[in-house]
Amino acid sequence: MPDAIRPYTPLTSENAALVLVDHQVGLMTGVRDYSTGELKHNVVALAKAAKALHLPIIVTTTARDSMWGPTFPELVEALPDMPIIDRSSVNAFDDPTVAQAILATGRTKLIFASISLEVCAAFPAMTAIGKGLDAYVAVDASGTFSETKRQVGLLRMQQAGVILSDYATLMVEILKDNGRAEAAAVYAAMDMPWAKLVGQIAQAYAR
Repeated sequence: MPDAIRPYTPLTSENAALVLVDHQVGLMTGVRDYSTGELKHNVVALAKAAKALHLPIIVTTTARDSMWGPTFPELVEALPDMPIIDRSSVNAFDDPTVAQAILATGRTKLIFASISLEVCAAFPAMTAIGKGLDAYVAVDASGTFSETKRQVGLLRMQQAGVILSDYATLMVEILKDNGRAEAAAVYAAMDMPWAKLVGQIAQAYAR
């Protein structure tokens, strides 16, 4: 059982990596806790923001040629030329190629998003905890097939010490400072046009 109180050590561009697991067209059709459009939006926004923040990104599928199909096209477009590791293992961390790719980043804080939440996010995230790493799950960039699966998945991850959050909060935690050169690209990636508008209004008042 993890300690009830854990010291806060923030995510940064230097200690974090993103692992996207099984955002495949076949699995997408079964998701019931988010609409297809909302889930696609959130996953693509997460990927683009992570890229703007210079995070290592690992993308993996399972049985794409025989069962669940390819990664959905919008995510492929957001990460052009990104290698996608296909595997047969249920737990992505059980695949030697995926595990090597994750550990080779040298990052100690791993952000997971997946379909499904309670299996494809939970299993590798809990495995990461067992390896002495910090694991985060972007819940709104993950999806699953029933409310029961969603609730038990969240409970099991919390019991194992996985940190649950939404994708935008994770990305702005890494951004840390709105004065960073990457800020505009991060907010644009997360589809927050109002942030740009507010900035324009502020500049107008400052004149």
